[in-house]
Amino acid sequence: METIYGNLQGLKSSQLKQLQRLYHQRIPGDRITTPEFSQRLAAISTEVNQPVCAYINRRGQVIRVGVGTPRQTQIPPMELPRYGAERLSGIRCIATHLKPEPPNEAALTAMALQRLDALVVLNITGTGFTRRGGGATGYVKEAYLAHLIPQESRTLITSPAAFKVEQSKIQTPSWNISPPMGLDDLGDQDLVDLVENLEAEFQREFIAQEVDADHDRVLIVGLMTSETTPLQFQDTLLELARLVDTAGGDVLQTIQQKRSRVHPQTVVGEGKVQEIALTAQTLGVNLVVFDRDLSPSQVRNLELQIGIRVVDRTEVILDIFAQRAQSRAGKLQVELAQLEYMQPRLAGRGRTMSRLGGGIGTRGPGETKLETERRAIGQRISRLQKEVTQLQAHRSRLRQRRQHREIPSVALVGYTNAGKSTLLNALTNAEVYTADQLFATLDPTTRRLVIPYGETNEHQEILITDTVGFIHELPASLMDAFRATLEEVTEADALLHLVDLSHPAWLRHIRSVREILAQMPITPGPALVIFNKIDQANSETLALAREEFPLAVFISASQRLGLETLRHRLAQLIEYAVDSR
Repeated sequence: METIYGNLQGLKSSQLKQLQRLYHQRIPGDRITTPEFSQRLAAISTEVNQPVCAYINRRGQVIRVGVGTPRQTQIPPMELPRYGAERLSGIRCIATHLKPEPPNEAALTAMALQRLDALVVLNITGTGFTRRGGGATGYVKEAYLAHLIPQESRTLITSPAAFKVEQSKIQTPSWNISPPMGLDDLGDQDLVDLVENLEAEFQREFIAQEVDADHDRVLIVGLMTSETTPLQFQDTLLELARLVDTAGGDVLQTIQQKRSRVHPQTVVGEGKVQEIALTAQTLGVNLVVFDRDLSPSQVRNLELQIGIRVVDRTEVILDIFAQRAQSRAGKLQVELAQLEYMQPRLAGRGRTMSRLGGGIGTRGPGETKLETERRAIGQRISRLQKEVTQLQAHRSRLRQRRQHREIPSVALVGYTNAGKSTLLNALTNAEVYTADQLFATLDPTTRRLVIPYGETNEHQEILITDTVGFIHELPASLMDAFRATLEEVTEADALLHLVDLSHPAWLRHIRSVREILAQMPITPGPALVIFNKIDQANSETLALAREEFPLAVFISASQRLGLETLRHRLAQLIEYAVDSR
Protein backbone atom coordinates (compact mmCIF):
# COMPACT_ATOMS: atom_id res chain seq x y z
CA MET A 1 0.00 0.00 0.00
CA GLU A 2 1.29 3.44 -0.99
CA THR A 3 2.23 5.69 1.93
CA ILE A 4 0.56 9.04 2.46
CA TYR A 5 2.74 11.49 4.42
CA GLY A 6 1.83 14.43 6.61
CA ASN A 7 -1.18 15.14 8.80
CA LEU A 8 -3.75 12.37 8.20
CA GLN A 9 -5.79 12.99 11.32
CA GLY A 10 -9.53 13.14 10.62
CA LEU A 11 -9.30 11.85 7.04
CA LYS A 12 -11.89 9.31 5.87
CA SER A 13 -10.87 6.03 4.29
CA SER A 14 -12.38 7.17 0.97
CA GLN A 15 -10.22 10.31 1.06
CA LEU A 16 -7.10 8.25 1.81
CA LYS A 17 -7.92 6.03 -1.18
CA GLN A 18 -8.19 9.10 -3.42
CA LEU A 19 -4.79 10.24 -2.22
CA GLN A 20 -3.31 6.78 -2.80
CA ARG A 21 -4.69 6.69 -6.36
CA LEU A 22 -2.50 9.69 -7.17
CA TYR A 23 0.46 7.28 -7.17
CA HIS A 24 -1.03 5.62 -10.29
CA GLN A 25 -1.05 8.87 -12.27
CA ARG A 26 1.62 9.47 -14.95
CA ILE A 27 2.67 12.89 -16.23
CA PRO A 28 4.40 13.29 -19.61
CA GLY A 29 8.17 13.45 -19.02
CA ASP A 30 8.59 16.79 -20.77
CA ARG A 31 5.70 18.54 -18.98
CA ILE A 32 5.75 20.00 -15.47
CA THR A 33 2.11 19.00 -14.94
CA THR A 34 -1.11 18.62 -16.87
CA PRO A 35 -4.42 20.51 -16.36
CA GLU A 36 -6.13 17.20 -15.56
CA PHE A 37 -3.66 16.23 -12.82
CA SER A 38 -3.77 19.74 -11.34
CA GLN A 39 -7.56 19.71 -11.19
CA ARG A 40 -7.57 16.26 -9.62
CA LEU A 41 -5.13 17.42 -6.95
CA ALA A 42 -7.24 20.54 -6.34
CA ALA A 43 -10.40 18.44 -5.99
CA ILE A 44 -8.87 16.18 -3.34
CA SER A 45 -7.42 19.20 -1.51
CA THR A 46 -10.82 20.88 -1.48
CA GLU A 47 -12.51 17.77 -0.13
CA VAL A 48 -10.03 17.27 2.73
CA ASN A 49 -9.81 21.04 3.26
CA GLN A 50 -6.02 20.88 3.57
CA PRO A 51 -3.07 21.56 1.27
CA VAL A 52 -1.88 18.51 -0.68
CA CYS A 53 1.53 17.99 -2.28
CA ALA A 54 2.52 15.51 -5.00
CA TYR A 55 6.20 14.88 -5.75
CA ILE A 56 6.99 13.71 -9.28
CA ASN A 57 10.26 12.40 -10.75
CA ARG A 58 11.57 13.12 -14.25
CA ARG A 59 9.91 9.99 -15.64
CA GLY A 60 6.56 11.49 -14.67
CA GLN A 61 5.94 9.06 -11.78
CA VAL A 62 4.35 10.27 -8.55
CA ILE A 63 6.80 9.13 -5.87
CA ARG A 64 5.41 10.88 -2.79
CA VAL A 65 2.02 12.25 -1.73
CA GLY A 66 1.60 14.30 1.41
CA VAL A 67 -1.16 16.19 3.21
CA GLY A 68 0.23 19.55 4.27
CA THR A 69 2.45 22.31 2.91
CA PRO A 70 5.71 21.71 1.02
CA ARG A 71 7.54 22.46 4.28
CA GLN A 72 5.50 19.85 6.16
CA THR A 73 5.74 17.12 3.52
CA GLN A 74 9.28 17.62 2.20
CA ILE A 75 11.50 14.65 1.42
CA PRO A 76 14.36 14.12 3.89
CA PRO A 77 17.70 15.00 2.25
CA MET A 78 19.09 11.48 2.72
CA GLU A 79 16.16 10.04 0.70
CA LEU A 80 16.58 12.29 -2.31
CA PRO A 81 17.93 10.47 -5.38
CA ARG A 82 20.31 13.26 -6.40
CA TYR A 83 21.98 15.87 -4.24
CA GLY A 84 24.66 18.53 -4.73
CA ALA A 85 25.21 22.22 -5.34
CA GLU A 86 25.90 21.73 -9.05
CA ARG A 87 22.62 19.97 -9.91
CA LEU A 88 18.96 19.60 -9.01
CA SER A 89 17.34 16.65 -7.27
CA GLY A 90 15.32 15.42 -10.26
CA ILE A 91 11.99 15.90 -8.45
CA ARG A 92 9.29 18.53 -8.79
CA CYS A 93 6.47 19.33 -6.38
CA ILE A 94 2.89 20.20 -7.26
CA ALA A 95 1.28 21.79 -4.20
CA THR A 96 -2.16 23.19 -3.50
CA HIS A 97 -2.68 26.31 -1.41
CA LEU A 98 -5.96 27.38 0.19
CA LYS A 99 -5.29 31.13 -0.03
CA PRO A 100 -4.95 33.24 -3.19
CA GLU A 101 -1.31 34.32 -2.78
CA PRO A 102 2.11 33.63 -4.33
CA PRO A 103 4.35 30.90 -2.84
CA ASN A 104 5.43 31.88 0.66
CA GLU A 105 8.98 31.78 1.98
CA ALA A 106 8.44 28.48 3.84
CA ALA A 107 7.45 26.74 0.61
CA LEU A 108 10.34 28.32 -1.32
CA THR A 109 12.79 27.33 1.43
CA ALA A 110 11.53 23.74 1.23
CA MET A 111 12.14 23.89 -2.54
CA ALA A 112 15.69 25.09 -1.95
CA LEU A 113 16.41 22.49 0.73
CA GLN A 114 15.35 19.69 -1.60
CA ARG A 115 16.81 21.39 -4.69
CA LEU A 116 13.59 20.65 -6.53
CA ASP A 117 13.45 20.95 -10.31
CA ALA A 118 10.40 23.16 -9.84
CA LEU A 119 7.65 24.05 -7.40
CA VAL A 120 4.09 24.58 -8.66
CA VAL A 121 1.63 26.22 -6.27
CA LEU A 122 -2.06 25.90 -7.18
CA ASN A 123 -4.26 28.46 -5.44
CA ILE A 124 -7.71 26.90 -5.04
CA THR A 125 -11.16 27.79 -3.79
CA GLY A 126 -13.97 25.44 -2.79
CA THR A 127 -16.53 27.09 -5.04
CA GLY A 128 -15.77 25.23 -8.25
CA PHE A 129 -18.12 23.27 -10.42
CA THR A 130 -19.82 20.18 -8.99
CA ARG A 131 -18.72 16.77 -10.21
CA ARG A 132 -21.18 14.06 -11.14
CA GLY A 133 -22.60 12.46 -8.00
CA GLY A 134 -22.10 15.62 -5.93
CA GLY A 135 -19.19 17.16 -4.11
CA ALA A 136 -17.14 20.17 -5.11
CA THR A 137 -14.19 19.39 -7.36
CA GLY A 138 -12.39 22.57 -6.45
CA TYR A 139 -11.29 25.33 -8.72
CA VAL A 140 -7.72 26.36 -9.51
CA LYS A 141 -7.94 30.11 -9.46
CA GLU A 142 -4.31 30.64 -10.49
CA ALA A 143 -0.99 28.84 -10.55
CA TYR A 144 2.56 29.93 -9.80
CA LEU A 145 5.74 28.27 -11.08
CA ALA A 146 8.90 28.71 -8.97
CA HIS A 147 12.42 27.37 -9.47
CA LEU A 148 15.93 27.99 -8.18
CA ILE A 149 18.35 30.18 -10.10
CA PRO A 150 22.16 30.37 -9.79
CA GLN A 151 23.56 33.19 -7.69
CA GLU A 152 25.86 35.81 -9.09
CA SER A 153 28.55 35.06 -6.54
CA ARG A 154 29.20 32.93 -3.47
CA THR A 155 31.51 33.73 -0.60
CA LEU A 156 34.42 31.33 -0.36
CA ILE A 157 36.86 31.75 2.53
CA THR A 158 39.88 29.55 1.92
CA SER A 159 42.11 30.49 4.83
CA PRO A 160 41.64 31.32 8.52
CA ALA A 161 43.44 34.62 7.92
CA ALA A 162 40.43 35.71 5.89
CA PHE A 163 37.97 34.01 8.25
CA LYS A 164 35.80 36.50 10.11
CA VAL A 165 34.07 35.09 13.13
CA GLU A 166 31.47 37.79 13.53
CA GLN A 167 28.07 36.74 12.20
CA SER A 168 28.33 37.11 8.45
CA LYS A 169 25.33 37.59 6.24
CA ILE A 170 23.86 34.16 5.61
CA GLN A 171 23.85 33.27 1.94
CA THR A 172 20.22 32.91 0.88
CA PRO A 173 19.16 30.93 -2.16
CA SER A 174 17.92 32.73 -5.26
CA TRP A 175 14.69 31.73 -6.91
CA ASN A 176 12.37 32.89 -9.64
CA ILE A 177 8.57 33.06 -9.26
CA SER A 178 6.38 33.40 -12.33
CA PRO A 179 3.41 35.75 -12.56
CA PRO A 180 0.07 34.03 -11.90
CA MET A 181 -0.91 31.81 -14.83
CA GLY A 182 -3.72 29.50 -15.93
CA LEU A 183 -3.50 25.72 -16.08
CA ASP A 184 -3.20 25.65 -19.88
CA ASP A 185 -0.19 28.00 -19.78
CA LEU A 186 1.32 25.93 -16.96
CA GLY A 187 0.80 22.74 -18.97
CA ASP A 188 2.70 24.24 -21.90
CA GLN A 189 5.86 24.78 -19.81
CA ASP A 190 8.75 22.60 -21.07
CA LEU A 191 10.30 20.80 -18.08
CA VAL A 192 13.26 19.35 -20.01
CA ASP A 193 14.31 22.71 -21.39
CA LEU A 194 13.95 24.40 -17.98
CA VAL A 195 15.96 21.76 -16.08
CA GLU A 196 18.74 21.43 -18.67
CA ASN A 197 19.31 25.19 -18.76
CA LEU A 198 19.26 25.51 -14.97
CA GLU A 199 21.66 22.62 -14.38
CA ALA A 200 24.05 23.95 -17.02
CA GLU A 201 24.12 27.29 -15.15
CA PHE A 202 24.60 25.59 -11.78
CA GLN A 203 27.43 23.50 -13.20
CA ARG A 204 29.19 26.56 -14.66
CA GLU A 205 28.86 28.43 -11.37
CA PHE A 206 30.14 25.46 -9.37
CA ILE A 207 33.21 25.01 -11.59
CA ALA A 208 33.91 28.77 -11.60
CA GLN A 209 34.55 28.67 -7.85
CA GLU A 210 37.74 26.69 -8.54
CA VAL A 211 37.77 24.90 -5.23
CA ASP A 212 40.22 22.02 -4.91
CA ALA A 213 38.20 18.82 -5.17
CA ASP A 214 40.46 17.20 -2.58
CA HIS A 215 39.45 19.77 0.04
CA ASP A 216 36.26 19.59 2.05
CA ARG A 217 33.99 22.63 1.66
CA VAL A 218 33.22 23.36 5.30
CA LEU A 219 30.49 25.20 7.16
CA ILE A 220 31.34 25.88 10.81
CA VAL A 221 28.55 25.99 13.41
CA GLY A 222 29.19 27.61 16.78
CA LEU A 223 26.90 27.61 19.81
CA MET A 224 27.35 30.14 22.60
CA THR A 225 25.70 29.09 25.86
CA SER A 226 25.39 30.96 29.15
CA GLU A 227 28.58 29.22 30.32
CA THR A 228 30.71 30.95 27.66
CA THR A 229 31.73 34.61 27.38
CA PRO A 230 31.56 36.31 23.97
CA LEU A 231 35.37 36.58 23.86
CA GLN A 232 35.86 32.89 24.63
CA PHE A 233 33.28 32.04 21.97
CA GLN A 234 35.08 34.07 19.31
CA ASP A 235 38.43 32.49 20.27
CA THR A 236 36.87 29.02 20.02
CA LEU A 237 35.55 29.69 16.51
CA LEU A 238 38.84 31.14 15.32
CA GLU A 239 40.69 28.12 16.69
CA LEU A 240 38.21 25.74 15.02
CA ALA A 241 38.76 27.52 11.71
CA ARG A 242 42.52 26.99 12.15
CA LEU A 243 41.92 23.32 12.92
CA VAL A 244 39.79 22.88 9.79
CA ASP A 245 42.44 24.63 7.70
CA THR A 246 45.17 22.43 9.20
CA ALA A 247 43.09 19.33 8.42
CA GLY A 248 42.89 20.44 4.78
CA GLY A 249 39.39 21.93 4.61
CA ASP A 250 38.19 25.24 3.16
CA VAL A 251 35.97 27.25 5.50
CA LEU A 252 33.18 28.81 3.49
CA GLN A 253 31.15 30.38 6.27
CA THR A 254 30.29 30.27 9.96
CA ILE A 255 26.84 30.16 11.53
CA GLN A 256 26.43 31.19 15.16
CA GLN A 257 23.65 30.73 17.66
CA LYS A 258 23.12 31.86 21.22
CA ARG A 259 21.12 29.54 23.48
CA SER A 260 20.85 29.15 27.24
CA ARG A 261 21.64 25.44 26.88
CA VAL A 262 22.37 22.81 24.25
CA HIS A 263 19.36 21.30 22.46
CA PRO A 264 19.44 17.57 23.35
CA GLN A 265 18.50 16.32 19.86
CA THR A 266 20.12 18.76 17.44
CA VAL A 267 22.38 21.00 19.59
CA VAL A 268 21.02 24.18 17.98
CA GLY A 269 17.27 23.54 17.61
CA GLU A 270 15.06 22.69 14.63
CA GLY A 271 14.84 26.20 13.16
CA LYS A 272 18.61 26.65 13.13
CA VAL A 273 19.10 23.20 11.59
CA GLN A 274 16.90 24.29 8.67
CA GLU A 275 19.04 27.42 8.30
CA ILE A 276 22.22 25.30 8.33
CA ALA A 277 20.79 22.95 5.71
CA LEU A 278 19.74 25.85 3.49
CA THR A 279 23.13 27.57 3.81
CA ALA A 280 24.92 24.30 3.09
CA GLN A 281 22.85 23.86 -0.07
CA THR A 282 23.38 27.45 -1.18
CA LEU A 283 27.15 27.34 -0.72
CA GLY A 284 27.70 23.79 -1.95
CA VAL A 285 29.06 22.66 1.42
CA ASN A 286 29.94 18.97 1.85
CA LEU A 287 30.93 19.01 5.55
CA VAL A 288 29.45 20.70 8.63
CA VAL A 289 31.76 21.08 11.66
CA PHE A 290 30.37 21.85 15.13
CA ASP A 291 32.46 23.61 17.77
CA ARG A 292 31.69 21.03 20.48
CA ASP A 293 31.51 17.28 20.99
CA LEU A 294 28.37 15.68 19.56
CA SER A 295 26.67 12.54 20.80
CA PRO A 296 26.03 9.72 18.29
CA SER A 297 22.29 10.48 18.26
CA GLN A 298 22.92 14.19 17.64
CA VAL A 299 25.15 13.39 14.66
CA ARG A 300 22.49 11.02 13.29
CA ASN A 301 19.67 13.59 13.70
CA LEU A 302 21.72 16.39 12.13
CA GLU A 303 22.85 14.32 9.13
CA LEU A 304 19.28 13.18 8.45
CA GLN A 305 18.02 16.77 8.42
CA ILE A 306 20.97 18.49 6.74
CA GLY A 307 21.76 15.74 4.25
CA ILE A 308 25.56 15.95 4.43
CA ARG A 309 28.31 14.70 6.75
CA VAL A 310 28.45 16.27 10.23
CA VAL A 311 31.53 16.04 12.48
CA ASP A 312 32.55 17.59 15.78
CA ARG A 313 35.73 19.31 16.95
CA THR A 314 37.23 16.10 18.34
CA GLU A 315 36.93 14.34 14.97
CA VAL A 316 38.76 17.23 13.27
CA ILE A 317 41.60 16.99 15.84
CA LEU A 318 41.81 13.21 15.37
CA ASP A 319 42.03 13.70 11.61
CA ILE A 320 44.94 16.13 12.04
CA PHE A 321 46.71 13.69 14.34
CA ALA A 322 46.24 10.90 11.78
CA GLN A 323 47.85 13.08 9.09
CA ARG A 324 50.73 14.15 11.36
CA ALA A 325 51.67 10.75 12.79
CA GLN A 326 55.00 9.66 11.29
CA SER A 327 56.53 7.12 13.68
CA ARG A 328 55.08 3.70 14.45
CA ALA A 329 54.41 4.86 18.02
CA GLY A 330 52.55 7.94 16.80
CA LYS A 331 50.40 5.94 14.35
CA LEU A 332 49.66 3.37 17.04
CA GLN A 333 48.43 5.99 19.50
CA VAL A 334 46.35 7.81 16.87
CA GLU A 335 44.62 4.60 15.78
CA LEU A 336 43.79 3.80 19.40
CA ALA A 337 42.33 7.28 19.92
CA GLN A 338 40.24 7.01 16.74
CA LEU A 339 38.86 3.58 17.64
CA GLU A 340 37.98 4.67 21.18
CA TYR A 341 36.15 7.66 19.68
CA MET A 342 34.41 5.53 17.04
CA GLN A 343 33.23 2.64 19.23
CA PRO A 344 30.22 4.33 20.89
CA ARG A 345 29.26 5.94 17.57
CA LEU A 346 28.59 2.75 15.60
CA ALA A 347 24.87 2.67 16.38
CA GLY A 348 22.32 3.89 13.85
CA ARG A 349 24.15 2.97 10.68
CA GLY A 350 20.87 1.99 8.98
CA ARG A 351 20.57 -0.99 6.64
CA THR A 352 24.26 -1.87 6.80
CA MET A 353 23.66 -3.04 10.36
CA SER A 354 20.94 -5.58 9.47
CA ARG A 355 21.28 -9.15 10.74
CA LEU A 356 23.66 -11.53 9.07
CA GLY A 357 22.57 -14.47 6.93
CA GLY A 358 22.02 -17.99 8.33
CA GLY A 359 23.94 -21.23 8.04
CA ILE A 360 24.76 -24.19 10.25
CA GLY A 361 25.57 -22.97 13.71
CA THR A 362 24.37 -19.42 13.02
CA ARG A 363 20.60 -19.79 13.27
CA GLY A 364 18.58 -18.40 16.10
CA PRO A 365 18.89 -14.83 17.33
CA GLY A 366 22.08 -14.42 15.31
CA GLU A 367 24.41 -11.45 15.53
CA THR A 368 23.92 -8.05 14.00
CA LYS A 369 26.67 -6.47 11.95
CA LEU A 370 26.70 -3.73 14.58
CA GLU A 371 27.59 -6.28 17.25
CA THR A 372 30.22 -7.83 14.99
CA GLU A 373 31.87 -4.46 14.35
CA ARG A 374 31.72 -3.55 18.03
CA ARG A 375 33.41 -6.80 18.97
CA ALA A 376 36.09 -6.39 16.28
CA ILE A 377 36.81 -2.82 17.39
CA GLY A 378 36.87 -3.91 21.04
CA GLN A 379 39.42 -6.60 20.24
CA ARG A 380 41.54 -4.16 18.24
CA ILE A 381 41.43 -1.62 21.09
CA SER A 382 42.59 -4.31 23.54
CA ARG A 383 45.56 -5.17 21.29
CA LEU A 384 46.46 -1.50 20.84
CA GLN A 385 46.17 -0.87 24.60
CA LYS A 386 48.70 -3.66 25.17
CA GLU A 387 51.04 -2.20 22.55
CA VAL A 388 50.77 1.28 24.09
CA THR A 389 51.55 -0.27 27.48
CA GLN A 390 54.62 -1.93 25.93
CA LEU A 391 55.57 1.45 24.45
CA GLN A 392 55.25 2.98 27.92
CA ALA A 393 57.54 0.30 29.33
CA HIS A 394 60.10 0.84 26.55
CA ARG A 395 60.18 4.60 27.08
CA SER A 396 60.34 4.07 30.82
CA ARG A 397 63.46 1.93 30.37
CA LEU A 398 65.04 4.65 28.24
CA ARG A 399 64.29 7.24 30.92
CA GLN A 400 65.72 5.00 33.63
CA ARG A 401 68.91 4.58 31.60
CA ARG A 402 69.20 8.35 31.35
CA GLN A 403 68.49 8.76 35.06
CA HIS A 404 71.25 6.25 35.90
CA ARG A 405 73.61 8.54 34.06
CA GLU A 406 72.18 11.35 36.19
CA ILE A 407 71.43 13.54 33.20
CA PRO A 408 68.65 16.01 34.13
CA SER A 409 65.69 16.17 31.73
CA VAL A 410 63.41 19.03 30.72
CA ALA A 411 60.14 18.78 28.78
CA LEU A 412 58.84 21.53 26.50
CA VAL A 413 55.09 21.93 26.98
CA GLY A 414 52.62 24.46 25.70
CA TYR A 415 49.60 25.17 23.59
CA THR A 416 49.76 23.94 20.02
CA ASN A 417 51.62 26.30 17.66
CA ALA A 418 53.37 28.07 20.57
CA GLY A 419 56.77 27.45 18.91
CA LYS A 420 58.10 24.47 20.90
CA SER A 421 59.82 22.80 17.93
CA THR A 422 61.28 26.12 16.79
CA LEU A 423 62.74 26.66 20.26
CA LEU A 424 64.19 23.13 20.33
CA ASN A 425 65.85 23.78 16.96
CA ALA A 426 67.20 27.14 18.14
CA LEU A 427 68.66 25.71 21.36
CA THR A 428 70.08 22.42 20.06
CA ASN A 429 70.45 22.94 16.28
CA ALA A 430 68.03 20.08 15.80
CA GLU A 431 66.12 19.75 12.54
CA VAL A 432 62.63 19.07 13.86
CA TYR A 433 59.85 19.92 11.38
CA THR A 434 58.29 23.33 12.07
CA ALA A 435 55.30 25.05 10.47
CA ASP A 436 52.75 27.73 11.32
CA GLN A 437 50.13 25.03 11.83
CA LEU A 438 48.31 23.40 14.71
CA PHE A 439 49.88 20.09 15.79
CA ALA A 440 52.72 20.36 13.26
CA THR A 441 54.78 18.05 15.52
CA LEU A 442 53.23 14.91 16.99
CA ASP A 443 56.09 12.59 17.97
CA PRO A 444 58.32 13.55 20.93
CA THR A 445 61.91 14.46 20.10
CA THR A 446 64.73 14.45 22.69
CA ARG A 447 68.02 16.31 22.17
CA ARG A 448 71.10 17.07 24.30
CA LEU A 449 71.64 20.64 25.40
CA VAL A 450 74.69 22.16 27.15
CA ILE A 451 73.90 24.96 29.63
CA PRO A 452 76.05 26.98 32.10
CA TYR A 453 75.92 25.53 35.61
CA GLY A 454 76.53 27.17 38.97
CA GLU A 455 78.45 30.33 39.76
CA THR A 456 81.52 29.11 37.82
CA ASN A 457 79.42 28.75 34.64
CA GLU A 458 80.74 25.24 34.10
CA HIS A 459 79.06 23.38 31.30
CA GLN A 460 76.34 20.89 32.17
CA GLU A 461 74.59 18.51 29.81
CA ILE A 462 70.80 18.10 30.00
CA LEU A 463 68.14 16.42 27.84
CA ILE A 464 65.32 18.52 26.43
CA THR A 465 62.19 16.92 24.93
CA ASP A 466 59.71 18.49 22.52
CA THR A 467 56.23 17.04 23.22
CA VAL A 468 52.86 17.08 21.48
CA GLY A 469 51.03 20.42 21.71
CA PHE A 470 48.05 20.88 24.00
CA ILE A 471 44.71 22.39 23.09
CA HIS A 472 41.66 23.66 24.98
CA GLU A 473 39.49 20.70 26.07
CA LEU A 474 41.93 18.09 24.76
CA PRO A 475 39.76 15.05 23.84
CA ALA A 476 39.78 12.36 26.54
CA SER A 477 40.50 9.64 23.96
CA LEU A 478 43.69 11.47 22.97
CA MET A 479 44.72 11.90 26.61
CA ASP A 480 44.38 8.14 27.10
CA ALA A 481 45.95 7.07 23.80
CA PHE A 482 48.92 9.43 24.15
CA ARG A 483 49.66 8.51 27.75
CA ALA A 484 53.03 7.06 26.67
CA THR A 485 53.96 10.40 25.06
CA LEU A 486 52.56 12.48 27.92
CA GLU A 487 54.66 10.48 30.39
CA GLU A 488 57.64 12.32 28.93
CA VAL A 489 56.13 15.37 30.65
CA THR A 490 55.40 13.77 34.04
CA GLU A 491 58.79 12.02 34.22
CA ALA A 492 60.84 15.12 33.37
CA ASP A 493 62.72 16.90 36.15
CA ALA A 494 61.33 20.27 35.06
CA LEU A 495 59.06 21.86 32.47
CA LEU A 496 59.46 24.79 30.12
CA HIS A 497 55.94 26.13 29.58
CA LEU A 498 56.05 27.98 26.26
CA VAL A 499 53.37 30.61 25.53
CA ASP A 500 52.65 32.36 22.23
CA LEU A 501 52.40 35.98 23.42
CA SER A 502 51.26 37.18 19.99
CA HIS A 503 48.05 35.16 20.24
CA PRO A 504 45.02 37.18 21.47
CA ALA A 505 43.98 34.32 23.80
CA TRP A 506 47.42 33.74 25.40
CA LEU A 507 46.04 33.93 28.96
CA ARG A 508 43.40 31.33 28.14
CA HIS A 509 46.08 29.12 26.61
CA ILE A 510 48.08 29.22 29.87
CA ARG A 511 44.99 28.15 31.83
CA SER A 512 44.24 25.31 29.37
CA VAL A 513 47.78 23.92 29.59
CA ARG A 514 47.76 24.10 33.38
CA GLU A 515 44.38 22.33 33.51
CA ILE A 516 45.74 19.48 31.35
CA LEU A 517 48.89 19.20 33.46
CA ALA A 518 46.72 19.06 36.60
CA GLN A 519 44.82 16.06 35.14
CA MET A 520 47.97 13.97 34.75
CA PRO A 521 48.32 10.99 37.11
CA ILE A 522 51.78 12.10 38.31
CA THR A 523 52.36 15.72 39.27
CA PRO A 524 54.94 17.21 36.86
CA GLY A 525 58.09 18.95 38.09
CA PRO A 526 58.56 22.73 38.52
CA ALA A 527 57.79 24.84 35.47
CA LEU A 528 59.31 27.99 34.02
CA VAL A 529 56.96 30.14 31.91
CA ILE A 530 58.53 31.37 28.67
CA PHE A 531 56.76 33.94 26.50
CA ASN A 532 57.62 33.38 22.84
CA LYS A 533 57.09 35.52 19.72
CA ILE A 534 57.69 38.80 21.58
CA ASP A 535 58.68 40.34 18.25
CA GLN A 536 55.04 39.96 17.15
CA ALA A 537 53.39 41.12 20.41
CA ASN A 538 52.38 44.72 21.09
CA SER A 539 53.73 46.80 23.99
CA GLU A 540 50.49 46.60 26.02
CA THR A 541 50.52 42.80 25.92
CA LEU A 542 54.20 42.71 26.90
CA ALA A 543 53.55 45.02 29.85
CA LEU A 544 50.59 42.92 31.04
CA ALA A 545 52.59 39.68 30.76
CA ARG A 546 55.50 41.17 32.74
CA GLU A 547 53.09 42.33 35.43
CA GLU A 548 51.19 39.01 35.66
CA PHE A 549 54.29 36.76 35.37
CA PRO A 550 57.30 38.66 36.80
CA LEU A 551 59.48 35.50 36.87
CA ALA A 552 58.85 34.58 33.22
CA VAL A 553 61.42 34.70 30.42
CA PHE A 554 60.67 36.65 27.22
CA ILE A 555 62.10 35.34 23.94
CA SER A 556 61.63 35.04 20.19
CA ALA A 557 62.74 31.56 19.14
CA SER A 558 62.54 32.32 15.42
CA GLN A 559 64.63 35.52 15.79
CA ARG A 560 66.88 33.96 18.50
CA LEU A 561 66.14 36.78 20.95
CA GLY A 562 66.59 36.17 24.70
CA LEU A 563 68.05 32.66 24.31
CA GLU A 564 71.12 33.37 26.46
CA THR A 565 68.91 34.60 29.30
CA LEU A 566 66.82 31.47 28.87
CA ARG A 567 69.91 29.23 29.18
CA HIS A 568 70.87 30.83 32.52
CA ARG A 569 67.30 30.66 33.86
CA LEU A 570 67.09 27.05 32.70
CA ALA A 571 70.28 26.25 34.65
CA GLN A 572 68.70 27.74 37.80
CA LEU A 573 65.52 25.72 37.20
CA ILE A 574 67.48 22.47 36.80
CA GLU A 575 69.48 23.15 39.95
CA TYR A 576 66.28 23.75 41.92
CA ALA A 577 64.56 20.67 40.42
CA VAL A 578 67.52 18.34 41.12
CA ASP A 579 67.85 19.60 44.71
CA SER A 580 64.11 19.03 45.24
CA ARG A 581 64.15 15.37 44.12
